[in-house]
Amino acid sequence: MRPLPRIMVAPNGARRTKADHPALPITVNEIVACAKECYAAGADGLHAHIRDSSGGHLLDADQYRHLVSRVQEAVPKMAIQITTEAVGIYDPDTQMSIALTSGAEMVSASTREINRAGPSKARAFYQKAQESGIAVQHILYERDDCRILEDTIGRSALADPDLQIIFVLGSYGDNRDAAPSDLDVFLSWMDEQEISPDWAVCAFGQAEVACLLKAVSHGGKCRVGFENSMVLSDGNVASSNAEKVTDLLASLANVEHPD
Repeated sequence: MRPLPRIMVAPNGARRTKADHPALPITVNEIVACAKECYAAGADGLHAHIRDSSGGHLLDADQYRHLVSRVQEAVPKMAIQITTEAVGIYDPDTQMSIALTSGAEMVSASTREINRAGPSKARAFYQKAQESGIAVQHILYERDDCRILEDTIGRSALADPDLQIIFVLGSYGDNRDAAPSDLDVFLSWMDEQEISPDWAVCAFGQAEVACLLKAVSHGGKCRVGFENSMVLSDGNVASSNAEKVTDLLASLANVEHPD
């Protein structure tokens, strides 16, 4: 199973548009160009969203395969993860089907969204993904999502160090900015469960970099980019996703990693 990249860039997300930032990549060509710039800046992974012809959120296996192929051609060493985010549009069966048929080796999936299909279907999906060599990164937004994951995958899978998790701090929908202290509930959960998964953090708002620095200091990895925040560590608006990556790496230079 391919491990999570140390720095994954999330350049667009499902909701933002060029009205939010003119450098936000929407088309496949723009996403590929952004991936090249971010890889050169130091990102080793791409968290990919695709859009429809009107710029709206899209889950489509053929379109994902096209994007994955284009990015692999342009940046062969960059890991590519696709989203299965519902955004209130797609049902769990569609999300699971997209994850299994998109041609991507890495997918992110909200634990609470997938579990709406029922625990047995969710478990079958996770098993099928594993058998197919697809790494599912479980998206956890709050402590209750941790409980859902525990109940769905079981103790053995929960204790697997290859288990991929991303903790989401803050939110876009209710305009709630993250704070580094938001990570504490997830750190406590991992300690209580005595698990050491392959985990990462993304954080919405002005404190994105501060949250990511705390994650790294506790052994986590980072997802950074315009999906979550458009500002740099100094509070200024970034000119591009690549500048976000450069800014994060400069900040990480002073972070002490755990033994």
